[in-house]
Amino acid sequence: MRDRWQTVTIRMSFPPVSSATWLMVRSSVICTLLLLLAGGFASGQSLSDYRSPVDVALSPQAEWLLVANQTAGTVSLIDLASGQPVDELEVGPRPSYVQLCPDGQTALVSVTDAGQIVKVKVDGDKLKKIAAIDVGFDPHGVAVMRDGTRAFVALPSGHAVGVVDLVQNRLIEHSYPGKLPRYLALTPDDARLAVGLSGDGEIAVMETVGNSTLYTTRIKGLNVGHMTTSADGKQVYFPWLHYGENIPSPDNIRRGWVLGNRLGRVNLVEDQLDEVLSLDTEGNAVSDAFGLDLTPDESHVVISASGTHELLVLRLTDLKMYTVGSTEHIDQELIDDSDRFARIPVGGRPMGLEVTPDGQSVYVANYLLDAVQEIDLKTRTVKRTIPLGAPAEVSLARQGEALFYDGDKSFDRWYSCHSCHYDGGSNAEIFDTRNDRTVGTYKTAPVLWNVSRTSPWTWHGWQEDLRSAMQTSFTETMQGKKLRNEEVDALIAYFDQLQPPANPHARDHADSAAVARGKAIFFSDKAACGSCHSGEHLTDGQSHDVGTGHKRDRYDGYNTPSLLGVYSKTRLMHHGRARTLEEVLTEYHAPQDVAGEELSEQETRDLVEYLKTL
Repeated sequence: MRDRWQTVTIRMSFPPVSSATWLMVRSSVICTLLLLLAGGFASGQSLSDYRSPVDVALSPQAEWLLVANQTAGTVSLIDLASGQPVDELEVGPRPSYVQLCPDGQTALVSVTDAGQIVKVKVDGDKLKKIAAIDVGFDPHGVAVMRDGTRAFVALPSGHAVGVVDLVQNRLIEHSYPGKLPRYLALTPDDARLAVGLSGDGEIAVMETVGNSTLYTTRIKGLNVGHMTTSADGKQVYFPWLHYGENIPSPDNIRRGWVLGNRLGRVNLVEDQLDEVLSLDTEGNAVSDAFGLDLTPDESHVVISASGTHELLVLRLTDLKMYTVGSTEHIDQELIDDSDRFARIPVGGRPMGLEVTPDGQSVYVANYLLDAVQEIDLKTRTVKRTIPLGAPAEVSLARQGEALFYDGDKSFDRWYSCHSCHYDGGSNAEIFDTRNDRTVGTYKTAPVLWNVSRTSPWTWHGWQEDLRSAMQTSFTETMQGKKLRNEEVDALIAYFDQLQPPANPHARDHADSAAVARGKAIFFSDKAACGSCHSGEHLTDGQSHDVGTGHKRDRYDGYNTPSLLGVYSKTRLMHHGRARTLEEVLTEYHAPQDVAGEELSEQETRDLVEYLKTL
């Protein structure tokens, strides 16, 4: 219930689900996944042939639903009485979020790769594009003030929150609460804004007047999902991925000491200890919690677990929460009481969701099923599925995409490839993945864009066969089972089509004088960057000893990383100690320490401007 302009109070009673019913529903979900993975091979398809819905926005009277379709670059309008899509509007590449405005007819859509917020109006059974507002960077979450005059938008790669004037349809201000703000939420009185900082492992609480940060709460994690504030404005709820910093052994994974999914609750009135609850069951964990909403009476919270293909429902009225680090598994008393905690298998990849005004159902965007599902919260079943349109045959790349986002491939279902390689990119932590056959050599997660074209693999470059490298990731890092040959084929097909997000710096600043000077420096003998970072992907495919080794390294030297998309990383180099490109060039990987000469301050600034555009 991201934002409500009316209050509906209803008490819910959820009957228990029998073991037989659970097995029956779970079996149907497994069949759905098997059908997806066994679908016919359509070699001519690309991922853009699919809708891939990621978010929904429900009309105040639950008459219609808006759906943001990520790979199609569209928004669909669904008539809920008939259960049919009635219109579809192109908004631009990679929409990520849709937020209804207070008038109940207008919505804002974050179009990530265009750097825009697109204003859309529902007019009967038609969608109309009113305005495209340039906000720069890669907009994600949006929160609209109650009078409809302003909106706040999270801009992750800009590490900023933008303020948008919705009357003049223009960006008017930035604030900088921290690293990688993806999602946010306003209090009902519009006084405070909660911002999830996936790059810092924090929640920032800001004042909307002056856009200043009041305080931040450390949650020690990453991948903060959708956020919702309570009706009294005192708390914000959100899911996130806790990182325990331990090596991925079966014992550590099962104990919740590597990665674990959490429900967080942060106080928005005063800076207090945060409250968290593990969502993982020992032996049958949850992975990639993402979407979240409260029932209108705030008796329950609903969370999508996209990696384990399910919705989680927890009763809030008597929910006990803890401080960070005090629990790794959900309380047994919740597992034993199906009215207090339920897991609803839905298949595919459930993402953004919204509870209906009567609190009886929840609509969820299911990315891999190319559909919207209505889930009955009383019976805990899929009430109906509304297809958005997809190819009749599932392409090999789409099968690979399903594997990439599948938490079932890891030991006890704790995490997926996406958990660490967020949407194929990186994240803000360092990991001991065991890929290097060492213990205690923590490294950043490399991006996977162009991975099949940038051999060799791993930070030390010891893996010269991509298929073998992928198997190692699944069996060592994820402690899962070895992939079948056809599954490896599918993953490679997916990686071959995986596209990085559009670079906002290249879009907005590629022609600047500073970038031109920085490019000349990059390829000069003085900086000598181009001697190793060469070719189409800016890597020579070789390993070099540049003096940054660790005493426990098993291999000498490091594989030259591609610099494409380097602007998006919050931790740089293999060890992740550098937090900015300036630190790389002046402290950890200065040209004079590698193969070049010392740069002036101006040359360093220009070189950084060029690197951001790659």
